[in-house]
Amino acid sequence: MILLSSGTMAAEPWRAALAEAAPGRPVVVAGAEPYDPAAIRYALVWKHPPGLLAGLPNLEVVFSLGAGVEHVLSDPSLPDVPLARVVDPDLTRRMTEWIVWRVLAHHRRAEAYRLQQAARVWRDLPQPIGAEVRVGFLGLGVLGRDAAAMVARLGFDVAGWSRTPSSLGGFPTFSGADGLDAFLARTDILVSLLPLTPETRGILNAGLFGKLARDGALGGPVLINAGRGGLQVEADILAALDAGVLAEASLDVFETEPLPAASPLWTHPKVTITPHVSAVSHAPAIARLIAGQIARHEAGLPLDHLVDHARGY
Repeated sequence: MILLSSGTMAAEPWRAALAEAAPGRPVVVAGAEPYDPAAIRYALVWKHPPGLLAGLPNLEVVFSLGAGVEHVLSDPSLPDVPLARVVDPDLTRRMTEWIVWRVLAHHRRAEAYRLQQAARVWRDLPQPIGAEVRVGFLGLGVLGRDAAAMVARLGFDVAGWSRTPSSLGGFPTFSGADGLDAFLARTDILVSLLPLTPETRGILNAGLFGKLARDGALGGPVLINAGRGGLQVEADILAALDAGVLAEASLDVFETEPLPAASPLWTHPKVTITPHVSAVSHAPAIARLIAGQIARHEAGLPLDHLVDHARGY
């Protein structure tokens, strides 16, 4: 039996998608109907209530319904069972689309032209060629590598940073604490796609912003964060924008979600906000992925994309 706890996402589309992808497997929704805890072998979760999984004595695998897993690992009573994250082509492409959209918007002066339109101003704004703009990807997992490859195809000067050495299809890469400063110093548009771990929490802060390139073709560095809200210190983002340390920011994730109505990010003229939609989980696609994972597990084959509990990804 499968236990579904979809948190802020509606449960019924997930139940329907699972019924189609894994026919014959009963699915129960946590908190909505009774079930026998001993009958649960698989749990599919998104921001589940802490302690929910601890009472399942025969639980074999936990699947995250989204790309991140910090919402699972934050449960202090999480059972010691395999945890698998979602790596789905549809989700990956959605993230790449969002990143490309925001890189191009900053590069092509979209916000400045929007303001000119509102004021009925007809003026050609200077714009560098793509090859003069250095886009740095902070995080080179599946999402980061795919988005970086697409941005590079558009002609931008791409580089990447990861905690441990990684490749990026022939483009420059940096790694570890020793490589971070050099990476930041050659970055005009910083794209953050890091997982949220104790080491990365709050990494997008004043100290980091001050190390970004000051000699770039855009006139100032730009922040794009579609990773996790816990990566950023929003007070530092606002201060950096006001001081000119950052020229603009595109944010899809926030320290508190939904973003409180009182947050000054809503009305800041240099900030673009989207409501955590850069890579929305598509229930039918992810249900098929998880059904395949369950079939592999029951055939005695190793699961894909398992999470290291200690590392957090």
